[in-house]
Amino acid sequence: MAGTIQVLVPGGQANPGPPLGPELGPTPVDVQAVVDEINDQTAAFDGTEVPVTVEYDDDGSFSIDVGVPPTAALIKDELDFETGSGQPDEEFVADMSIEQLKQVAEQKLPDLLSYDVRNAAKEVAGTCVSLGVTIEGQDARVFKQRIEDGEFDDFLGEAEAPA
Repeated sequence: MAGTIQVLVPGGQANPGPPLGPELGPTPVDVQAVVDEINDQTAAFDGTEVPVTVEYDDDGSFSIDVGVPPTAALIKDELDFETGSGQPDEEFVADMSIEQLKQVAEQKLPDLLSYDVRNAAKEVAGTCVSLGVTIEGQDARVFKQRIEDGEFDDFLGEAEAPA
């Protein structure tokens, strides 16, 4: 009876309680070993909700696949704010630096349709628009156009062709 469990856990802070404990309790796996492994693999996301898939076998062996949090959650965590703007065109809740934009783009790249950091940064900038976050003091739409125009190719890299 092998199985799969999918849960959202706070990065680096999973514990044997809900939601993991009740799901893993009836299985043959060592719950604490699973928790420890999840915490090791999600430590970089410190407290941010992270999607985790645990696959287990009848012999008690298991494997863990850690997903990437939603882009909005990564931005909120990076800039330390709780909620986006109710009027993102008029009221801005935070300002992101180009370095922070690149960091979030690199974290999210495996989950995006982008082939490179430059295009991932444009996708992250798009999320900034909906959250009411400016980038380098500018409206995220303006900054996204500056990326598109190649202004930051030295920092973000040039666009790569699809493989």
